[in-house]
Amino acid sequence: MDFKLNKEQESIQKAAREFAKGEFDKDIALEHEKIHTFPRAIWKKACELGFLGIHFPEKYGGQEYGIFENALVVEEFCRQDSGIGIAVSLADFASEIILRHGTEEQKQKYLLPLTRGEALSSGGFTEPDHGSDITFMNTGAVKSGSGYVVNGVKTFITNGTISNYAIVLCQTDPEAKPSYRGQSTIIVDTDTPGYTRSDVGEKMGIKMTSTAELSFNDVKVSLSNLVGTENKGFYQVLEFFDESRIEIAAQALGIAQGAFDRALAYVKERSQFGKKLAAFQVTQHKLADMITKIETARLVVYKAGWNFDQGAIDPKLTSIAKMYAGRVAVEVADEAIQMHGGYGYMLEYDVERFYRDAKIMEIYEGTKEIQKNTIASALLGKF
Repeated sequence: MDFKLNKEQESIQKAAREFAKGEFDKDIALEHEKIHTFPRAIWKKACELGFLGIHFPEKYGGQEYGIFENALVVEEFCRQDSGIGIAVSLADFASEIILRHGTEEQKQKYLLPLTRGEALSSGGFTEPDHGSDITFMNTGAVKSGSGYVVNGVKTFITNGTISNYAIVLCQTDPEAKPSYRGQSTIIVDTDTPGYTRSDVGEKMGIKMTSTAELSFNDVKVSLSNLVGTENKGFYQVLEFFDESRIEIAAQALGIAQGAFDRALAYVKERSQFGKKLAAFQVTQHKLADMITKIETARLVVYKAGWNFDQGAIDPKLTSIAKMYAGRVAVEVADEAIQMHGGYGYMLEYDVERFYRDAKIMEIYEGTKEIQKNTIASALLGKF
């Protein structure tokens, strides 16, 4: 078993780190943070350099790498700046459903603009009345002539107000038993009549990332917008979650490492009671605990990414990675603020934003409780 990155992976990691250090300017980050805007200029540069969709095939603008290499990029981006890193890494959110299950025409139409920096995507799964439970959808799609008519509401949708299209999970067979066997994923372009979107309001963190409510009022889409086979949408989304949770785990890992980096630098410089904070044993023990958690999280996140790229989808492993890395991000960011004292509570210090952005790691793409359900289900099976 080799725990060392190969030369290509080291080059990808280095390139992502250098790009983030060069482009993720603190003043730019604070400006986007304060006015809640997406960092489009940085996103476009990331696309130009091939960081977005790095795991896509070359013919769709990617570089033929895997989920593991994508995780390396995401980790480095979030390590440099949690807000910019999250926003940019989620610019192609849910597009993997098209990549894995879409037609060639859909891939050409919807994936190429993502990697070129010409479009953003979103995934419409969560509903106001269901939250993490996607086994039944109130949003329905009824066949009518040569297309579908979509009606319903989705909420907490990443990129919702800025995306060019949404991949929407709909109930296409309301009589199906169990109900999830009657769900389909349908691509809805955001300029389609009857499609409206609105911001959900002020959030605790990830202020550069759009979070929206989507409404569909007799939205007519072509049958050609169906992704894959009708009534297989639930399974497509579950597979996507196994992939996306690795990306979210990589975000969490980057946030934890970034918060640790700031804390380590601060305690080396800050003096109290006549000596550096780093000279106190209590500080040293805190640092030891923090890095132990980070390195443990890194092992499981990397293993989950590597495992997925081997074609061995393991919901238990991806849920462990997402749950544990999310918890580590929150705990390390919390300790980083504590080590900064009052300064850590101020927006000017990066750890304040890292802490606020860390909490969503335990919520979106399935709460930590949902991850525990998945892990326990894999362990227990039917009994």
